[in-house]
Amino acid sequence: MTRTPSSYPGDDAEPFGLDTTLVRGGLTRTEFGETSEAIFMTSGFVYESAGAAEARFAGDDPGFVYSRYANPTLDILERRLALLEGAEQCHATASGMAAIFTGLFCYLRAGDHLVASRALFGSCFFIINTILPRYGIETTMVDGGDLDAWARAFRPNTKAVFLETPANPTLDLIDLAAVAKLAHAAGAKVFVDNVFATPLGQRPLELGADVVMYSATKHIDGQGRCLGGALLSDKAFCTDHFMPYYRHTGPAMSPFNAWVLLKGLETLAIRLERQAATAQTLAELAESHRAVRSVRYPFLRSHPQYALARRQMQSGGTVLSFDLGSKTAAFAFMDALKIIDISNNLGDTKSLVTHPTTTTHRAMPEEDRQAMGITEGLVRLSAGLEGAVDLLRDVSRALDAAARVA
Repeated sequence: MTRTPSSYPGDDAEPFGLDTTLVRGGLTRTEFGETSEAIFMTSGFVYESAGAAEARFAGDDPGFVYSRYANPTLDILERRLALLEGAEQCHATASGMAAIFTGLFCYLRAGDHLVASRALFGSCFFIINTILPRYGIETTMVDGGDLDAWARAFRPNTKAVFLETPANPTLDLIDLAAVAKLAHAAGAKVFVDNVFATPLGQRPLELGADVVMYSATKHIDGQGRCLGGALLSDKAFCTDHFMPYYRHTGPAMSPFNAWVLLKGLETLAIRLERQAATAQTLAELAESHRAVRSVRYPFLRSHPQYALARRQMQSGGTVLSFDLGSKTAAFAFMDALKIIDISNNLGDTKSLVTHPTTTTHRAMPEEDRQAMGITEGLVRLSAGLEGAVDLLRDVSRALDAAARVA
């Protein structure tokens, strides 16, 4: 295959701008000169001789060995995401949760200690509080916005910090630079789930994070078509920790899914700009409605961490949440919607609404949901690409329905 020289980190060629990177970063073409990236739907590869196979497996000859390890289509996606994130290396996984679990589990050992923010997605909470303890890895949960709580939580055996900001579904924020400084002073690596902000809305590595993970299912695909995940870090972490585990346990992404995600990246900036603007408008509407007790959206001035959001994020994101006071009111709101779909997904071109208490965070103990601020009246709304006027009318009518049962 021929390669586009300016597509690679570290090249001497003039680097691409953001919009060009989304379309052309990491691009490779075969001898056929195809316009769109090729899909290499192959499980394995062949060699010209037995000696060539030996050299490939020994690492003396660069190239592909098996699609569980690496694949040409995945290679383009990984290079493009690395350029976008400003990371030395990226590895694509079968899902976002595969990226998060593999990233943590490949690094932590029995006897290690992890510090995590309390506000987490339900599956992340399960990994940290149920799966990791089975292997002798202890976790301390803290209020992510309390820097003193972070400082008190570190121990001599603390090896990692895990957090998401903005948090799902409460949109709580964490000061990434401040937490990274505390973690590094304690000798711990910082792992960040950046799915709500996206790589265009927040740059965790520039703020001190060591490892960034994504559910590419969300905004990167953003069109409800396939699952995918990604982990990005420096080369040392990927070589020493991630790849040995990844190669032998098999959480690899399908080449077809990688191709779909590459197509999603081409329109990511355009979609996010429109969706974030709509989310801001919907948040302002909700804040002014009598049925709503409170609204969370990072770029609302009423957000308790608005100043941090403006300092740390380039966009308020596509997701907002609001509390309608009760499960009855929340269900009335959701059932009255005519355009917005009820779904547990987010970051889609179609607007989606979720009741976290009964879906995404259902398995979490009630006391932990309350500590996170996930009430029975909380609704999470992901803004899509429908017309803002249509969505405003739909949400306003549904809020009126919620007010009638409150």
